[in-house]
Amino acid sequence: MMGGENTKRSPLGLLKKCILFSFLFVLMLGLYNGSQRGFQALKPINPSTSFDNRTSSSRNLTILLWYWPFHTLDNLKSDVCWDVYRIPRCKLVDQRSLFSSADVVVFHNRELMSGYEKLPLDLQRPHCQKWAWMSLEAPAHNGNLQPYAGIFNMTMTYRRDSDVTIPYGELLPREAEGQLVQDDFQNKSSLVCWVVSNYQSHYKRSKVYSELKAVVPVKVYGQWTKTPLKSSALLPTISRCYFYLAFENSVAKDYITEKLWKNAYQGGAVPVVLGPPLSDYQAVAPPNSFIHVDEFASVKDLGKYLEELAKDKKRYSEYFAWKQHWEVKLYTDWRERLCKICPRYNDLPQQKVYSDLTASDK
Repeated sequence: MMGGENTKRSPLGLLKKCILFSFLFVLMLGLYNGSQRGFQALKPINPSTSFDNRTSSSRNLTILLWYWPFHTLDNLKSDVCWDVYRIPRCKLVDQRSLFSSADVVVFHNRELMSGYEKLPLDLQRPHCQKWAWMSLEAPAHNGNLQPYAGIFNMTMTYRRDSDVTIPYGELLPREAEGQLVQDDFQNKSSLVCWVVSNYQSHYKRSKVYSELKAVVPVKVYGQWTKTPLKSSALLPTISRCYFYLAFENSVAKDYITEKLWKNAYQGGAVPVVLGPPLSDYQAVAPPNSFIHVDEFASVKDLGKYLEELAKDKKRYSEYFAWKQHWEVKLYTDWRERLCKICPRYNDLPQQKVYSDLTASDK
């Protein structure tokens, strides 16, 4: 009898099973297609752009700055992120009383390193709250980071692989492209210029400078030579130079400061750069807009190239062709840097914890 029941099936039972199988098949097919569409639509966010569709439709994010970098307070009375930088649903606050409701709490490393500020480890930290470690210093100047193992969920630095990249500057497409105005460079009176206040003989840049000045004349300004420049005189002075030594005080990945973006590019001199590898500059700057020290077999060869290039007005002017399509964007407002968290927030890992900040700082 049992064997007969196993081999004999009712039409109604078969119909129910077919319907159930068809429903499951359609459901699985829909889920598969939906996942494929979702994967294809998922694209990296450019930190410089405003929100993507997913973030703009989500709830407001509250970013709490635990203390101001260098204790330089700024105005947060208005909706800064939207009113000034057109980043929606991003609330920037500095009242510590809002700690329990903050989505992200930001700590600037310099004050932690110096001991002026401390982490609020005594407070009950909300489960989903992220802590962000922020620094614009090169690794050699960040101090001992070992005590912060297992504390931070986000990094905010100049590095391109940071969770939130906050560069010193960048080039953005010009809103209105036009014919490049040809400059006859008649106002240029110095071949090479350098502005330096913190001169340390053991720095790589100091050694390159010493070799270069033996080959070509280098006009030096700044505290080191007791010829400081007022901020209003900086760019006009550099504009009278053919080349500007955009030498960084530290050689570190992606460490490219205002020496390139402001002093050289905005000052109107061709930057001679020394810092991270050539590939790091190529990733953020147009080709034929700068000269890297590492491109030459010796500093003597570099000096000879600069002399020859200054005499060839056509070749020299080609180093400014990028201005037809690009313009310099400087980042100097800490509020703008903090607002950059919001466009990135939804794309960051939810459970990430840095066990070794030094690994992301080299």
